[in-house]
Amino acid sequence: MKITEHIETLAAEGRLLADAADAAGAGAPVPTCPDWRVRDLLRHTAMVHAWAAALVREGQTSYVPDAGESELDGPELVAHFREGHRHLVEVLANAPHDVECWSFLPAPSPLAFWARRQAHETTIHRVDAESARGGALSPVAPAHALDGIDELLRGMHARPKSRVRTETPRTLRVRATDTDTAWTVRLSAEPPSAVREEGQVAEAAVDCELSAPAEALYLTLWNRLPLTALTVTGDEDLARLWRDNSSITWS
Repeated sequence: MKITEHIETLAAEGRLLADAADAAGAGAPVPTCPDWRVRDLLRHTAMVHAWAAALVREGQTSYVPDAGESELDGPELVAHFREGHRHLVEVLANAPHDVECWSFLPAPSPLAFWARRQAHETTIHRVDAESARGGALSPVAPAHALDGIDELLRGMHARPKSRVRTETPRTLRVRATDTDTAWTVRLSAEPPSAVREEGQVAEAAVDCELSAPAEALYLTLWNRLPLTALTVTGDEDLARLWRDNSSITWS
């Protein structure tokens, strides 16, 4: 996806997040993040937005810690989130394409990394806010869902900190049934290694396959939907291994 598409998605998802959080109320529990109330979700996401915006705006070329979370609550916290989200969108939209700043996953450029990362960060937390509000979730476009699966499998879990590991090498296939896209994920005592395949996917033997439309795959792999949202073929222990060990944490 293009940088401009990621920024447009970030803008839309942030507005949806704020609207859902406002409707739910700051004290509402977040079912997808059981330790959180909506105020925790807003404080966290506002902090991440401010951190990312500062890195890009200031051209910080080495890691800089975040500035901490706001102590605001209620309507003031929602307003604070909206303001910070708008600022992040503006920073990314106005940044030079060759801006140099710190990032933590391979990408065509630092700007491409941050536009993509914040689009997915905000989408997943929008789902959290909507789960707190109740009712139907806003849809995730298939192209955005596929990109998020790719970032998760070939980016986030390629890092040394991934806990998705097996003592005996195993192979997992992740298949989006509404597209011609699949990933073959090799699991071992090292971080997972994923290869994306387009078109007619070779039917090589795997130990387990997770399949569903791209949106359901995206939200399940990010642990926002239960495994029952997917079709699991083969060794269900590998599906449970993902569920139990794949969460991405801030620290």
